[in-house]
Parts: sequence; C-alpha cells; structure tokens
Amino acid sequence: MNPERIRILITGGTFDKDYNELAGELYFKESHVPDMLRLGRCRLDVDVRTLMMIDSLQMTDEDRQQILAHCARCGERRIVITHGTDTMEQTASLLGRNIGDKTIILTGAMVPYTFGSSDGLFNLGTALAFVQTLPPGVYVAMNGRVFPWNSVHKNRATGVFEA
Repeated sequence: MNPERIRILITGGTFDKDYNELAGELYFKESHVPDMLRLGRCRLDVDVRTLMMIDSLQMTDEDRQQILAHCARCGERRIVITHGTDTMEQTASLLGRNIGDKTIILTGAMVPYTFGSSDGLFNLGTALAFVQTLPPGVYVAMNGRVFPWNSVHKNRATGVFEA
C-alpha cells in the first residue's frame, strides 16, 4: 500500500441515496463517489472501497466495529469516510478513541447527490483537502468546516454541525 494514497471508505448515508419516483422513497443502488471524483476532476491517488450502503440510523455497533477494523488495518495514513449525518458523531467517537496515528475525516451530505442541489460534492472536496493538511486525528468535515471528533455535534434544529 502507498501511505500517501487516500483511502475513501463508503458507508452509505444520504450521500449515496437515490430516489424511486414510483414508490416515493429513497434507496441505495450504488455509490456516487466515483462520479463525484470524476466530475470534480480529482487528481489525487485514491483507493475507493465500499464497506456498506446503509442509512446511518440503521448502523449497528458491529457496523462501526467493521469501519474501525478497516481503518486500523489499511496501509493508508489518510482516510475519508462517507457517512450518514445522523450518527456520524458516534462513529467519529469510536474511531477517535481507538486510532491516533492516521488522519481520518468523516463527511456526508444533507441532500442526496442525485438531487442536483446536494452539498455532497462540496463536502467530499473539502474532506479530501482536510485529510491532506490536518495532523493525525479523527475529524468531521461538513459545509466547509472541520471539527475534532470530541468537539462536534449535529444541531438537529438547524441541520448544521457545530463545535
């Protein structure tokens, strides 16, 4: 493994949801991250892996342990995780308490990428910038801001992440 390569781990969340017009429901088909990287003209050395495609409200402790194990054993020192925003703090906390020698950025979206007005492309871009510049640690990057894992929460009234 190339330690300068960035590992992108996909876990699902609003980031990757599609809309079924007939049923009027959101669902998962495949990740949009490769398209987002292409559209963003990403020139970084990235290794994209899909771990799961679930809503973070459905994420279990076992799912979080799988994310932790993957982060711990991968050769890359820089990791971006796409994650649902509802439980992103919980996953960040688990990672922050257990991994200190890598830079890990969790990011997500409030609006699905396929809607065309998603914040996902911007959030992915900033996460890729932050993972290259921040020291080892676990962070949450949303809406152009970055927060240490132990100093972030999602304000459900405003729909933004805050310190």
